[in-house]
Amino acid sequence: MKLKDIATIINGEIIGDGEIEINGVAGISDAKDGDITFLSGSKLLKELKNSRAAAVIVKEPVEGIEKPQLITKNPQHAFAKLLSHFYVKPHPRKGIHKNTYVSDKAVIGQNVTIYPFAYISDDVSIGSETVIYPGVFVGEASLIGENCVIHPNVTIREGVSIGSRVIIHAGSVVGSDGFGYVFEEGMHQKIPQVGGVVIEDDVEIGANVTIDRATTGNTVIGKGTKIDNLVQIGHNVNIGKNVILVAQVGIGGSSKIGAGAILGGQAGVADHAIVEAGTMVGAKGGAMGEMKKGIYSGILPMPHREWLKAMAVFAKLPELNKKIKELEDKIKEEK
Repeated sequence: MKLKDIATIINGEIIGDGEIEINGVAGISDAKDGDITFLSGSKLLKELKNSRAAAVIVKEPVEGIEKPQLITKNPQHAFAKLLSHFYVKPHPRKGIHKNTYVSDKAVIGQNVTIYPFAYISDDVSIGSETVIYPGVFVGEASLIGENCVIHPNVTIREGVSIGSRVIIHAGSVVGSDGFGYVFEEGMHQKIPQVGGVVIEDDVEIGANVTIDRATTGNTVIGKGTKIDNLVQIGHNVNIGKNVILVAQVGIGGSSKIGAGAILGGQAGVADHAIVEAGTMVGAKGGAMGEMKKGIYSGILPMPHREWLKAMAVFAKLPELNKKIKELEDKIKEEK
């Protein structure tokens, strides 16, 4: 494919030879002859100059680069688009395999693919062009929208509603019982979890994620939210649009996460917490109560800049402790 054709795909402006052939897409350090790469920041400029890439996608023209440049407002997005164009193959459309169980009460849209050993229960609805991989269980009265991809061994329990263009990776469980108990007669008595789960459009759920059904009402995952692997979302949680949850995040029941929030790896959210829209919680950070929009770090959360200052002091505690003892001894001698 010629560079000028790629410029059309990503709506970019060419500086240099648009007739060169592009055979692949790769990162700066991995690029081979004939590949196109992208520059995400000035720190990689030296590496780019030594790269074998035939061309580079940049936000603004870069001086001192002999390679042809493609100018676009978001080089990383353009790079992702080209990766899809060159390498991502559409999921094969194979219809419903004979070794799959599909209830005669289920409603299956056009061009749906269901691989062997999936189980589709009564009153399930699956939208057009959706792909269900082997070992998937879909519980009674659950709804799956159009153009979804449900990877192997996903469990979708009863009464779950999933929008369109949703991707769920292998091993995830949507609609498992919420963790609800009341202590009575000397033991923990189970509170029935009779609510559901609503997954809105364009959500991606990583591998081995668990999303609990609500006690009553619904646990809600907002449109465009992206969830990494091994995340736990408790019952009645409400997650806004375009939220990012990185691996091993745990969110306690009835918490609310505002639109555009980002929770770093292993961050924990206490039950009934409110995290305002646009808030960022750093890796291993904790969230409790009501967190106003900002950037927070630490198990006992504080504004990120204050946390950095505190960590700088923490590292010097042994030295400070020694100085305090020296001062105490000096005061005693003067007395």
